[in-house]
Amino acid sequence: MNVIFMGTPGFAVPTLKKLYKEGHKISLVVTQPDKPFGRGKKLKKSEIKETAEELGLKIFQP
Repeated sequence: MNVIFMGTPGFAVPTLKKLYKEGHKISLVVTQPDKPFGRGKKLKKSEIKETAEELGLKIFQP
């Protein structure tokens, strides 16, 4: 099954990993853009983006 996964919060990570592990073809992961964080306002990735990068999935951030 082809899947486009949409999510940002950390609680969506187990679902993404489960779909990947079960062999579903994840065509695209859609998540919010990186946001400034902390005093230095460095960009911080969402947990979903970090997981998608680890799994080698294509990411789109509108």
